[in-house]
Amino acid sequence: MRYLPYFVVAWLLAVGLYGIVTSRHIVHQVVSLVVMQSSTYVLLLAVGYRTGGVAPYFSDISRHTRTVDPVVQALALTDVVVEGAVTALLLAFAVQAHKRFGTADPQKLAQLRG
Repeated sequence: MRYLPYFVVAWLLAVGLYGIVTSRHIVHQVVSLVVMQSSTYVLLLAVGYRTGGVAPYFSDISRHTRTVDPVVQALALTDVVVEGAVTALLLAFAVQAHKRFGTADPQKLAQLRG
């Protein structure tokens, strides 16, 4: 049971990578990238989790009490914000590519190089 989060991380990463490699549409590739990036949330939270740990922001806990690591939780929140910005930018690129070239197929877009 201790390794379950790491199996979930590997599974999400594999599913996202498979989606990116086999996709025939830019929006599907962006969604697959979001799935891949969600594996980083699970990884960060699994690394910082301590069984029986408490939140470290209480002043009345003793020094020897097990606490969870708040740094990885902050990194996971930062990762969520970065993922939202990257997703918005990539979807904007997908919309502009479809408007300009009339297709969202990455292989057809690659053939349009000059």
